[in-house]
Amino acid sequence: MEDYAPSRYKMQDKIGEGVHGCVFKAIDLQRNMEVAIKKVALKNKFGNISLNTLREIKTLQLCNSEYILNILEIYPDLTGLSLVLEYMPDTLYSRLKSEMNPLSRQQVRKYSLMMFKGMAYLHEAGIMHRDIKPANLLISQTDVLKIADFGLARLYFPDEEARLYSPQVSTRWYRAPEILWGSQKYGTAVDLWACGNVLAEMLRGVPLFAGTTDIEQLAIIIRTLGSPRLNEWPELTALPDYSKIRFPNSVGIHWDNLFPSCTHAVEIDLVSNLVVYNPKNRLKATEAVEHSYFN
Repeated sequence: MEDYAPSRYKMQDKIGEGVHGCVFKAIDLQRNMEVAIKKVALKNKFGNISLNTLREIKTLQLCNSEYILNILEIYPDLTGLSLVLEYMPDTLYSRLKSEMNPLSRQQVRKYSLMMFKGMAYLHEAGIMHRDIKPANLLISQTDVLKIADFGLARLYFPDEEARLYSPQVSTRWYRAPEILWGSQKYGTAVDLWACGNVLAEMLRGVPLFAGTTDIEQLAIIIRTLGSPRLNEWPELTALPDYSKIRFPNSVGIHWDNLFPSCTHAVEIDLVSNLVVYNPKNRLKATEAVEHSYFN
């Protein structure tokens, strides 16, 4: 890793602040183009090398897809590392918040296809993102959606039954039910649950499940989808937190009532095959890309 003189980059405004670092807009004077510079700490608060930082760098270096944010350069600075990334002026979150120009049905279809293609690429490469949400889906000047923020990403080993993953991942509103019930033996299906929630949010304009605590999050999911049936998800009772709390029985809300403005059943069909209790029954990213919604 070469030490680039920061004078090559003309720093401008701060454009974001996340758990894992601050992001600034800058001009790359050599290439004469806008870039984003994410300053990340190399050590965590305990003085150890930050795994999140290393994961993010490694993942971005491994990936080569038009739907994954591009890392251009890395240089050391006083507090850690600066990652030079392609500049993306927008996020899906800011697009969803814009009342002036709401997303058209064509844009929803286009963005969701790009999201699933990026996800299929990651999963083929054995990478779980574990924090898919509108704020981590960036939109370029040419209207291309790219997956970003790999601070929680992990390599996934489907053949290793004994491997445990942290349940303290993903943003609550997009967190899969198996994680909410404390599972540490989950897989790439947690990303597809989150993608289904993002698609639902694009179609509805508001989040599908917006809980303020993990218990409320589960309660809202159960109220909406109905109580999980053990014949459809027999593994549920083995999850660590399953017996810790009982929820009232619920029949759920019909999908059509959750999406009153959707005139095409095909949109709802895709959501309903992703937002499914049993992770084994969720569509895979490659299957989502092939869904008739995109034909």
